[in-house]
Amino acid sequence: MNRRYAVVGLSLALCALSAQAQQPLPVLDKQLAGPRTQVLVLGSTHLSQIKQPIAPRQLEPVLDRLAAFKPDIITVESLGGEQCDLMARHPTVYAPADVEQYCVDTAPAKAATGLDVPTAIAAFHKTLREWPARPTPAQRRQLAAQFLAAGEHPSALVQWLQLADGERRTGDGLDTALVARLEKLGASNNESYSVGARLAARLGLQRVYNVDDHTGDNIAIDDIKAFGAAVQGAWDAAAGKAREVRARQEELTRSGDLLALYRYINRPEVQRIAIESDFGAAVSEASPQRYGRLYVSGWEARNLRMVANIRVAFGNKPGGRVLSIVGSSHKPWFDGLLGQMQGVDVVDAVETLK
Repeated sequence: MNRRYAVVGLSLALCALSAQAQQPLPVLDKQLAGPRTQVLVLGSTHLSQIKQPIAPRQLEPVLDRLAAFKPDIITVESLGGEQCDLMARHPTVYAPADVEQYCVDTAPAKAATGLDVPTAIAAFHKTLREWPARPTPAQRRQLAAQFLAAGEHPSALVQWLQLADGERRTGDGLDTALVARLEKLGASNNESYSVGARLAARLGLQRVYNVDDHTGDNIAIDDIKAFGAAVQGAWDAAAGKAREVRARQEELTRSGDLLALYRYINRPEVQRIAIESDFGAAVSEASPQRYGRLYVSGWEARNLRMVANIRVAFGNKPGGRVLSIVGSSHKPWFDGLLGQMQGVDVVDAVETLK
């Protein structure tokens, strides 16, 4: 009997290997024309949650290493104006409180430019298609205004930062309120601005790409209070696994050594502990409603759609170099999903930060 089962097992294994060998995706890009696309996923702590101000010098070592990677496309974890416009138009699907939380008010930019979100999106795409090699300050101010009206605030800051100090003023669509907003964005700790937009401006890029997505995690929960209690209970039960990691992360944050912090949170073993104590704990949560699994399903759908947005961002640039800045809990999913894309290599973040 043992021999029979061994033969059956071997046959099944061979069948599985044969089926795998017949799959087209693993071999599709062996005949790739041109260079492979390089994608670096930088797992980030949410710098906006750091209470003390972050001095530019603290981020310079991080920016230096990312600049050496020479990305020609940068994506950030912010919602774009197009999705915010969609969510606002469907209040029965997306709670207005969520729109307010994730989206920036474009009313001041509309008042200054006369552009609503769809019109502003069309305007900045047209402007970028006709963008000169040596844009004037007036052209940069106009494009910044279009980005603000479109809800693409990190990209507006990219243009603003490439203006000389004396040219950072009102005019060409920017009124006093919009200038004040740009100055506030320039002082923000949020990594979409302090890392993504600043790096793009430093490299002479014209925009960054907002790739966050909350259409996939909009899961209907009948009892929000019970859902929150169940997931929190799962986290509390697994908290011991991550205690040392969190303590070290807090220590590095307090020290102000942001390069050391980024090196630490991008280490694979640190990320593994973090997701095991979060999503791993959630899937083992045993409520009859399987609240933990609902939480993880929303998380995975969000990651799938975010990665699809990244793929769209570099779809017109085969062989490009892509930097994706995202909360560190997303990185394992991003690396895994992007690694399945044809003609794409995922770059080691820890090596890049050395």
